[in-house]
Amino acid sequence: MNGLDLTGLLGGLLTITWQQILMVIAGGLLMYLAIAKEYEPNLLLPIGFGCILANLPVSAYLLGPEGLFGVLKRAGIDTELFPLLIFVGVGAMLDMRPLLSQPVLVLIGALAHLGIFGTLFLAVLLGFNLAEATTIGVIGSIDGPTVIYVGSKLEHLFATPGLAAAVAVTAYSYMSLVPIIQPPLMRLFTTKQERMIRMEYTPRPVARTTVILFPISITLLGAIFLPQAAPLIATLMLGNLMRESGVVDGLSKTAKDTITNVATLFLGLVIGSTMQASAFLSVGTLKVLLLGLVAFALDTVGGLLFGKLLCVLSGKKINPLVGAAAISAFPMSGRLAQKVALEDDNQNFILMHALGANTAGQLASVIAAGVLMALVFPMLAP
Repeated sequence: MNGLDLTGLLGGLLTITWQQILMVIAGGLLMYLAIAKEYEPNLLLPIGFGCILANLPVSAYLLGPEGLFGVLKRAGIDTELFPLLIFVGVGAMLDMRPLLSQPVLVLIGALAHLGIFGTLFLAVLLGFNLAEATTIGVIGSIDGPTVIYVGSKLEHLFATPGLAAAVAVTAYSYMSLVPIIQPPLMRLFTTKQERMIRMEYTPRPVARTTVILFPISITLLGAIFLPQAAPLIATLMLGNLMRESGVVDGLSKTAKDTITNVATLFLGLVIGSTMQASAFLSVGTLKVLLLGLVAFALDTVGGLLFGKLLCVLSGKKINPLVGAAAISAFPMSGRLAQKVALEDDNQNFILMHALGANTAGQLASVIAAGVLMALVFPMLAP
């Protein structure tokens, strides 16, 4: 036959299923949220792009062991490298002084992560095995790298097709929607009078020695009591130690900018590449999406309720909105608490208290995940 044979060129197009088309649309929606709405664009843009590629005929050249996504998955997910690199960068962003000057915020951070354990229990009731339920529960850490880290250790025990992708996408998607999820809950579970409580920011001075010894101490305690989470704790604290030492500014800046951005880019692409229609479109995925929303809501409500308790115990000196900030979506939740507080009183500045609780939430999410791994991993051992 003379001329160009279009059969080969169109063959891939003709094999696309409606499920793949649906996933391409889903990937496009994630990219729209990233570009038009600016919802966590560093995450949703590469995830959406990877999702589209994974559901096109070209995916055969990208997903195999030697394809781009296959290589990235082996190098950064299977080895847990990407989440740990991101944690070094996150640690370099954290200012521990607001937390160290107000130790009560540690309790708020701890109790704002009850969603991890509540969601695990619900996942078991919905028929997921213990490994799957544990990974789904960690969505309640509201910390994408932690979810990926735990999931990579348990993925070989998953029985539900596409679960790893569903958990990762749920965690990161809801993280980007925190500005939509949290404010209505803040208003629902607090009164106007509570939201108008003003908190004076007169922090106790924190010595430089203290902020340097703090990450070292947390690393040692984590390695001794929570060895399963030691890599997460150590990398987070290493980043913070670089920041607070004041002698490696170049490394600190590289960690929180360059390294974090590169690792997030590759991590997002790999997550998106796992959203293949054949495995992702299932009842299990719908359950994970629902449980993820429950986890985020439970964390926020738990923090608010404990904030209300502290409000009463302190003689109404603590604004309960600070409790909603005690999740690891740093610094987004801290800023949201400030925004809601200003709605009823435009001179009510609780930002530094909220950021202190937000920092406590970041630490608590890792520790809570470590406690969960310490409890569950021995049960899963052969």
